[in-house]
This record gives sequence, C-alpha cells and structure tokens, in this order.
Amino acid sequence: MMRIHSPRLSRPEKLRASRGFTLVELMVGLVLGMLTVLVITEVTSLAEGKKRTVSSGSDAQVNGALSLYTLQRDIQMAGYGAVGNLEALGCAVKGKFRDPDAPAGIAAIDFTPTLAPVVIKDGANGAPDEITVLQSRKANFSAPVLVTKDHTKTGNSFIVKSAFGVAAGDLMIAVPSEGKWDASNWCSVFSVTDDGAATPTETTLDSHHVPHVAGGTSKSKWNSDNVFPDGGYLDKSYLLNMGSLSFNTYSVNATDQSLEIKAQTAGAVSATESLYPQIVNLQAMYGKDTAGTGQVGSYDTVTPTTSADWKKVLAIRIAVVARSTQYEKEVVTRAAPSWDVGANSTVSGATTCGSSKCVALKVSQVPDWDHYRYKVYDTIVPLRNMLWNSAATP
Repeated sequence: MMRIHSPRLSRPEKLRASRGFTLVELMVGLVLGMLTVLVITEVTSLAEGKKRTVSSGSDAQVNGALSLYTLQRDIQMAGYGAVGNLEALGCAVKGKFRDPDAPAGIAAIDFTPTLAPVVIKDGANGAPDEITVLQSRKANFSAPVLVTKDHTKTGNSFIVKSAFGVAAGDLMIAVPSEGKWDASNWCSVFSVTDDGAATPTETTLDSHHVPHVAGGTSKSKWNSDNVFPDGGYLDKSYLLNMGSLSFNTYSVNATDQSLEIKAQTAGAVSATESLYPQIVNLQAMYGKDTAGTGQVGSYDTVTPTTSADWKKVLAIRIAVVARSTQYEKEVVTRAAPSWDVGANSTVSGATTCGSSKCVALKVSQVPDWDHYRYKVYDTIVPLRNMLWNSAATP
C-alpha cells in the first residue's frame, strides 16, 4: 500500500514590527478635531440664534396683533348704554360700594368715573398711556329710562315713564334733568331692588317704579343716600341701564412688560389680569371732529372737560409696541420705533419722516432696550355709539 505524504507547510514569514503614531501626529489630529468641533459648534450656534430670532419675532407679532384686536373690540363697544344723550357726556359719576357681609370697620369704596365712552390718561414724557372703557353689559338691551317725577335725595324709588328692560340687580346711572350737569348736580350709581310684594308698593319694581332701597340685601351693595346730590333728580332726568357694568382700564405693566387689564363689573373691587407679554408701550389719541363735519379732523391726547368737547370725539387712534423675546448680543435697535400716522393726518406731536409723518414711541424704559427688536401695530377705532346717537334727550 502506497503512503501518500502531504506537502510540507512553509514557515510563516516573520511579521514586521508594528509602528504607532508619533506625538506630533497625535497633536495634529487633536488640533484638527478641535477645529472641526469648533466650526460645527459655531455654525450650529449661528443657526440656532437665527431660529430664535425668527421665532421670537413671530411671538412678538402674535402678541402685538392680539393686543390690538382686544383693544379694538372693546373700544368699538365703548359707550353702549351710556351715551344716549350726548349732553350728559363728561358728567362726574359718584357711587359707593360696600358689601353687607364685610366687617363693620370696612369703609365703602368710592366709584368716581367720568360718563364718557373712552378716557385716555396720557403717560408723561412718552410713557405708556392708560385707556379706560365704559359700557353697559346688559344681557339683552340697554335703553334710557325717563324720570317723570322729582326724586329727592332720600327717596327710595324713581317714578319713570316706563321701566321696560329694567331688572332687579341692574346697575343704573341717574343723570340730571336734560343732561345739564355741574359741580352740584352730578350723576349717581345705584342698584335696582325689588321687595317682591304681591301688592305693589313704592319699593316694588314695576312698569313705573325703579326702587333702590338701601339695606343689607345682596342687591343693595351700591345704594346709599350719600351718592345723590342735595337737590335730588328733577322731572325729565333719566336713568341709564348699565346692567352689570363694564369698566375696563388697559395699561402696560412696566415690571412684566405686558399688556394688562383692570376689569370692574358689578363689584367696585377691580381684578387685574395680565393679557399678553412683551408689550412695552401703548399710545392712544382722541380723534376729534374739529370742523363740525362729522369727520375726524385731528388727533391729540387732550381729554375733554365739557360735553361740547366730548361730542367732538368720534374715534380713538391707538398704537401698540411689541418686543421680541430674543436678547441679541449686538445692538440691533439704534433708535426708538416710529408710529407712521400718514402724510395727511393732523396729529399732535408728529414730525416729518420721509414722505410721511411719524410719532416716536419710547422704549428706552426697557432694560437693554437696544438689544431687542420691536414691532409697531396701530389702528383707528370709530366710536360707533358716539356716531349713532344724537343729542336729543330721551
């Protein structure tokens, strides 16, 4: 038997000695890696910064637009139920609110607005303005009620031509005869009461009586003899039905940089609520019919003091300045933003800017103001209830 031998395996070649990186090569690689990371970080940071700038600009647009819409919606209804007779505009309103359940030592809260649809409190030296809006919040409708018999200061009920639409708990404003008010004949706030008697009496709410009995019931928190003038209210005076009453004041919170509302309804205690953040300025002007044409001829911040001057106020012009939330490392705003009021407008404080007129809007009260971006939103709001009502006595 033949034996077959396998070929002899050759000896593996001697492996060459392995060679590593030198210290210089390691340092070069490390430097290149660090440069790469630095470039990537810088590009990412730049892209993220641009993204934040765009997104914060979008937030400013939303806050500014919503602020303007909220103001416009409320101002459009200003004066509803309160300007039935334009002769009464500007009348000083007096009222006292005291919760019967409050401790004995708690004094009544004075309520002293002006009978006007919108009152602007001008901020000093360009500071944000305050806008106060007065209107009825009657659920169904609000109509003036004519008084047909003299009402004494201590009377318990107004005798009226018709109390249609009046309900117990409604807040009413008594206006002097034919709207002729002065320092000794002011307007008064009271709350309608009803004793619910089966046989009507003076203190029962019916078609010809509007009672306002002072006492401890929840419906008489506003009722006090002290709010009526000494001469009472004569025949041909009238009552404004304010329902639950809406008395809102819009302003800018300097600490939070936000638009806030101080709202007051049937109670004299006001609740303040922050509405929209990053609002740094609010400016408002009265649009006045200076030529008696029924059209706005000029805009200014002078609050009327007489009914004749209040009749001229037909619109409110407002501007809101919104700020972006993104703090920029570099200075991005070198001058205050401008409110473009148009080339043909007569606006108090406006200066020429190019082919138009502008009003500078102060933002320097904001810390590091020049490191933020700003956007101005503005509009003109016609006072519908001023335009629709005549000066006729109801």
